[in-house]
Amino acid sequence: MSEWGLPLGFELAQPLWLFLLLPVAGWGWLAWRRASGEIQGGEAPGVVLNHPALPLAAVDHLSAPSLRRPVLLRGLAFALLVLALAQPRQVGDWITPPPEGRDMVLLIDTSLTMSIRDFRQGEREVERMTVLKDTLSRFIDGRPGDRFGVIVFGSEVVTLTPPTFDRAHAIAQIQRLQVGMAGPDTALGDALGMALKQVATRRLRPAIILVSDGADNNAGTLTPAESLAVARPAGVAIHTLQFGSDPFAAGRAARIGSNPIEPDPQPDLVDLARLSQGQHFAIASADDAARVIRAIDQFEPTLSRPAQRRQVREGYWGLLALAALILAWARWLTLRQTT
Repeated sequence: MSEWGLPLGFELAQPLWLFLLLPVAGWGWLAWRRASGEIQGGEAPGVVLNHPALPLAAVDHLSAPSLRRPVLLRGLAFALLVLALAQPRQVGDWITPPPEGRDMVLLIDTSLTMSIRDFRQGEREVERMTVLKDTLSRFIDGRPGDRFGVIVFGSEVVTLTPPTFDRAHAIAQIQRLQVGMAGPDTALGDALGMALKQVATRRLRPAIILVSDGADNNAGTLTPAESLAVARPAGVAIHTLQFGSDPFAAGRAARIGSNPIEPDPQPDLVDLARLSQGQHFAIASADDAARVIRAIDQFEPTLSRPAQRRQVREGYWGLLALAALILAWARWLTLRQTT
């Protein structure tokens, strides 16, 4: 807005149409002279009022001003139509397109160990699942342009939503999470396999956000190593978020130490992230969760696209409406004079 309160940024999208004002002005000049009596011997043309019963009715002449008014109105209406063809409009700010994101599948462990109360919110001890919901909801809300899918796993693997641009729907699915909803165990390998089926590579590489507490893979048919073998050539990064400490880490280390030739060792959360070119994060507090959100935003940025369109408010429709009213007014005056 200008300092006088007038809108700025007016322009004509098709200004070449304004050349039609020249023939409109020429027509108006000739019609004005004819109506003023300057043509046809300097006398205003007469309008003959005939009656069916009186074919030789006397001729009544209209005054020049009454003939000039419809001409003036029609000329003004034609000028408005030409101006409408030039498409006057008010141009506003640039429209910033949404950023271009990637496919991201949130792979969430809902096994019974996620119910452990080793986090604090204020003065309260809360479950790992409570902090997980808050962290992932804020993460989704802060990334427009990404497609988010939500998969939960325990003994079974369940897709709550495939990758979608509807962030509100994805957040709603996160808020529905319950400990044990997919069974008490951890089918990590099957969950990774399901996530790899759902992500699609666009301009940006897809990513899997694996959220677990580091417990062993103890269910399912696929192993984490087999799923990792698929993720690496596909270029899918696996970011692992470990909520709390692994409750079985000490016992597992003791077993490995007593039996150093344990068959078929499986990658843990750290290995999954490292071998897939992802990142591993340990979350032990709400502050750690906020730090992880910022870190993933840096590792998996969205693409900002340049603005190519501006906000436009068209003004031609108002000119067309005004021209139609003026033409109707001119027609009414003509009919009134001839009756």
